Amino acid sequence: MPLTEAALSFSDVPLGVINAPEPTTNAEAGLGSLGRHQWAWQKYQDGCANHWMPQEINMAADIALWNDPKGLTEDERRIVKRNLGFFSTADSLAANNIVLGTYRHITSPECRRYLLRQAFEEALHTHAYQYIIESLSLDEGEIFNMYNEIPSIHDKAAFLLPFIQTLTDPTFKTGTPENDQRLLRSLIAFACIMEGLFFYVGFVQILALGRRNKMVGAAEQYQYILRDESMHLNFGVDLINQIKQENPHLWTPEFRAEIRSLMEQAVELEYRYAIDTMPRGVLGLNAEMFSEYLRYIANRRCAQIGLDEPYPGAGNPFPWMSELIDLKKEKNFFETRVTEYQTGGALSWD
Repeated sequence: MPLTEAALSFSDVPLGVINAPEPTTNAEAGLGSLGRHQWAWQKYQDGCANHWMPQEINMAADIALWNDPKGLTEDERRIVKRNLGFFSTADSLAANNIVLGTYRHITSPECRRYLLRQAFEEALHTHAYQYIIESLSLDEGEIFNMYNEIPSIHDKAAFLLPFIQTLTDPTFKTGTPENDQRLLRSLIAFACIMEGLFFYVGFVQILALGRRNKMVGAAEQYQYILRDESMHLNFGVDLINQIKQENPHLWTPEFRAEIRSLMEQAVELEYRYAIDTMPRGVLGLNAEMFSEYLRYIANRRCAQIGLDEPYPGAGNPFPWMSELIDLKKEKNFFETRVTEYQTGGALSWD
């Protein structure tokens, strides 16, 4: 059935995540009182409490290492460049997806407020990649053209574009079961695959460099970005589950099978990216380890949105990643600023 106000109730308030009337008063806009989607309001506050800026991070050690002919191996340099080529494009796509698409279709005031914060953070991430590129005096044309020239990067972006185009198409409107499923499908592709899977090979690689005291400035920025993206993922999962709760008729067996198939395709694409970025073992890593890790990640993403695990028994070869996401470690203030940079509040991660 098409979505209606009655079908979108949450906590007995007739205003849902999508297709709800535009707010006309401060209270309806979430400015006076909250109670409809407080989880989204809390995530907005958590995001604001964890603000950071790239230029606050010292890149001097990275510059010296990069300019030293013996500082990094060719395989390590390949990892850095490939990651900047993919991430700079991906976060630009993410920003467009939010600003030009998702925000228009998600009408919950609390969710919209978080989406605005998320859009800013995507801009912050592209700022960080530009800061790294400029600090290392890399060829910007080479980095930014990787989307067109490197198949493993191009194929991931090409996989995502149809889902992004669904939301950014100015003629697309929700309100029918078919279009509401298109919205839900695109949200899953964006949160669980793009932010929840396609970023993780790169995060492991750059943070592995940092663990070996290499490219420490870039690694610190990636650590902040990983924290932000973990919050984006968690918000996306909650949003997806909220829409499912409000519109259970969308979550059909056929739809679930389709989402599982998309997740399996994404695992294969990200594994190809792992092979391309590290054709040989480096930093104690090899592509085969990522085959296991990506299956582990896919299982988690499916479980988070209520799907059966597609890869039963897959394990996590990188348990240290959880420690880096938590950002609990303190650092010498005169070497770098405190990693747990918050203006207030605290974060907890599942």
